Amino acid sequence: MDFLRFLAQHRSAGCDIFFQGITYLAQEIFVIAVICWFYWCRSKKLAYCLGLSYFSSGFLVQGLKITFRIPRPWILEVSFQAVPSALPDATGYSFPSGHTQSITALFGTGILYCHRKLYKFFCGAIIALVMFSRMYLGCHTPKDVLVSFIISLICVLLNYYFIYRSNCSTRKEFRLTLIMIIACIFLTSYAVILNNSGIIDVSYARDCIKASGAGLAFSLGYYIEAKHINFRLPVSTGKALIRFISGLLVALFIQVGLKPVIGQSLIASFVRYFIVVLWIVLIYPAIFNHFSSHSE
Repeated sequence: MDFLRFLAQHRSAGCDIFFQGITYLAQEIFVIAVICWFYWCRSKKLAYCLGLSYFSSGFLVQGLKITFRIPRPWILEVSFQAVPSALPDATGYSFPSGHTQSITALFGTGILYCHRKLYKFFCGAIIALVMFSRMYLGCHTPKDVLVSFIISLICVLLNYYFIYRSNCSTRKEFRLTLIMIIACIFLTSYAVILNNSGIIDVSYARDCIKASGAGLAFSLGYYIEAKHINFRLPVSTGKALIRFISGLLVALFIQVGLKPVIGQSLIASFVRYFIVVLWIVLIYPAIFNHFSSHSE
């Protein structure tokens, strides 16, 4: 809190806008869009590695959030004020940082994947800026971002060297899918039990449920696609852009359109995120693979 108070003393309108913009890079819409681009258009294996890093680290961070239940800085210290524009996205508990987890999973993989030092530096700088932005905006303490960074980096290293750099056979994919399913069931059950016991509020449980629904769809969808569909990547940039923009627009439509239809209960949140990610990983690839095969 001493460090956050020090940063708060040196805030300015320009810095508020800059770091609020930086922190948007760790929002789920941006991370999912990047994974979609690689999955649909460039490298399915890299997208799988990115997705596994994102969801596995997300399970751990969400589990730790509802286990330790550490409040946000402005709740810990009533006199402390965060930057107002950052409050709407600061849901859930403070420890560990979800934004740090997202950006580390994405750009941490980028550091390992990119060969040029300039690109590696760029990825590392983005991670550092997002971590600092979460503290500057007053949403997290240094402990929140550092622990999340370490957890996410471990997941990135494991997934990159044991999945991306090695030959990922169907048997290995099945085992990983099974592990992810077990993790989803555990996190969902854990969140529901804590919520039903009155230990955590439904809004805190919802974040875990969303992560479980999305992670389950990713693991199941990828395995089914790899085994039964195995779509081909587009050969031209124009076709890649059309595929990317069309698929992402439909995903956003499902994400936004389902909420008023099915509600925001825990079950509804699970179903909504499950459908969105299943569209990304399985349904949409099956559709464009079907039409591309018929057009030949």
